[in-house]
Amino acid sequence: MFKSSLYHFTTSACSLARHFTLVLLILFASSVRAEEVTLNFSDADLTAVVNSVSQITGKNFIIDPRVKGKVTVISSKPLNANEVYNVFLSILQVHGFSTVPTKNAIKIIPDAAAKQDAAPVVNSVSRKDGDQLVTKVVQIKNVNATQLVPILRPLVAQQGHLAAYAETNVLIISDRASNIHRISQIIRQIDKQADSDIEFIKLEHAFAAEVVRLLTTLSANNPGKKKASGAAVKFSADERTNSILLSGEKKERLKYRSIIAELDQPVDSSGNIHVVYLRYAEAENLAKILGSVGKEVLKAKSKNAGAAKAQGNSTLNIQPDTVSNALVITAPMSIFRSLRSVIQQLDIPRAQVHIEAIIAEVSVDSSNELGVQWLIDGTPDGNPALSTNFAGSGTPITNLAAGAASAIGDGLTLGLGRLDHNTLNFVTLIRALSGDSDSNLLSTPSIVTLDNQEAEIIVGQNVPFVTGEFSNTTGSTGVANPFRTIERQDIGISLKVKPQINEGNTITMDIDQEVSNISGSATGAVDLITNKRSLKTMVQLEDGEMLVLGGLIDDVLVETEQKVPVLGDIPILGALFRASKMTKKKRNLLIFIRAEIIKDPAKARTLSRAKYNFIRSEQLGKREEIDPLVPVLEALEKNEAEHPLDASDQP
Repeated sequence: MFKSSLYHFTTSACSLARHFTLVLLILFASSVRAEEVTLNFSDADLTAVVNSVSQITGKNFIIDPRVKGKVTVISSKPLNANEVYNVFLSILQVHGFSTVPTKNAIKIIPDAAAKQDAAPVVNSVSRKDGDQLVTKVVQIKNVNATQLVPILRPLVAQQGHLAAYAETNVLIISDRASNIHRISQIIRQIDKQADSDIEFIKLEHAFAAEVVRLLTTLSANNPGKKKASGAAVKFSADERTNSILLSGEKKERLKYRSIIAELDQPVDSSGNIHVVYLRYAEAENLAKILGSVGKEVLKAKSKNAGAAKAQGNSTLNIQPDTVSNALVITAPMSIFRSLRSVIQQLDIPRAQVHIEAIIAEVSVDSSNELGVQWLIDGTPDGNPALSTNFAGSGTPITNLAAGAASAIGDGLTLGLGRLDHNTLNFVTLIRALSGDSDSNLLSTPSIVTLDNQEAEIIVGQNVPFVTGEFSNTTGSTGVANPFRTIERQDIGISLKVKPQINEGNTITMDIDQEVSNISGSATGAVDLITNKRSLKTMVQLEDGEMLVLGGLIDDVLVETEQKVPVLGDIPILGALFRASKMTKKKRNLLIFIRAEIIKDPAKARTLSRAKYNFIRSEQLGKREEIDPLVPVLEALEKNEAEHPLDASDQP
């Protein structure tokens, strides 16, 4: 009996000495204050680790005989007693053991038996509670607790417990405190009142567009579930508010709400390089904005974090990739979250504007001309003794007398007289001309452009204008090294516009409209005269409204009269000694503008289809009139199945 007691005492003394040595090593390895230790175990016995933790924390442990194993812990940071205990709980969790607190001691038993033991029941847990095995009763308010069990069961550890009590609509969860905290957050996001067919779920950590992409892929890979459950759940991302819209049956939405809640968890990035693919914005333009914003965010965080800490996290670099329209951002995760929020609000689809201009111009030119010219010859040598010649009365009478009959101008030219008398010859030339010229210009240029993006359309010709010439004459050899400089200008109809969509579907437009043409029948590039009517203004109009921009009315009346003094003033007979000409020019020009906002693809298809069908109808008309072999555009009916239109979208 004495030998046995002595043996046990010796064995206990040796074991105690070994444990005491481990404690001393831990205490001597402390790098900070005396109450903090640095844990470093290399293939140590689990029982010895329990003894060391008991010495550090002052807690009593009861070890199950099945608790065995080797422990390796590497640490470079000193820990206080609470932190050591949390690390100890993680060590037990890795080896498949749990702690069950009792009144005077803490039992260490396998996980399989822990959930059936007296695990503490708590009302609230946090991540700081670590890997302590606890039990929590969660009250479900809006959804059926039984429906949550198959959704949440995969999130509970294998040795944990999850059950629903239908009478009081509660969930009973036994698991590690940190995992129960995570499940409680997911339940809070799922347990929301949702009587309508559409739910609005705001995300805190994940990005709405990426979550919708994952859910869409998940839904597409399960076609059997769609048929079994009826109407499929539809997803839509609102990147401006970083939210997801769910529509469908309530039971099906509940499943996806749990998936969304699981995905919307904070994740620490392992690196500082992030690639963001843009959908609508241009990477090069957005990189400039984010560069300025990032510097301000970095400056604000540097003031809050202190100079020493900010020194190591001050890397910020944003590079655009124009080929893939993406941004490569090098920044700490905290700054990247702020930049990503800015990207979500700027990378949104921009509305388009369809602009039509109506240019109507009516020109009327009329002229009336009447003149009488005299030529009297009474001299022996045959030279004219008396003649009247009025400018603007056609060919001078002297040219006709010299035999230039080919120079007779337009209109009626009547000659009377006597040319074979020996003493007195005379000729009277009467000219009458009336001219009318009407022209009608109707043009409807149209253009589609993005919101706040300038666009220009030109319909006309590129006409050469001589701006200078040079020639060097070298005697008998003629001209040497001649050259002429020519400048080309656009002549025709041009429309330059920059729309801006305001709140309430009001459109502000900066418009530059020009109508120009070449005056006269000039054939070369010299002395060309161009008629130009231009309008430059800024207007505001409602969506779909037509507005007159301006009008130009040009009315010119020119009356010219030439006469012989005294003789031209004689009543009635004076008409034989005068010439009169009246020219009247009248031009009416009106410009109208109409703008329509294109907010969705259906509206764009409607406008495009209307223009397409108009051209096709014109081709069909030409085919019937001219040649049945004239090529015609294909009908659009074959595309209706791919892009169906609503009744309200029909043209």
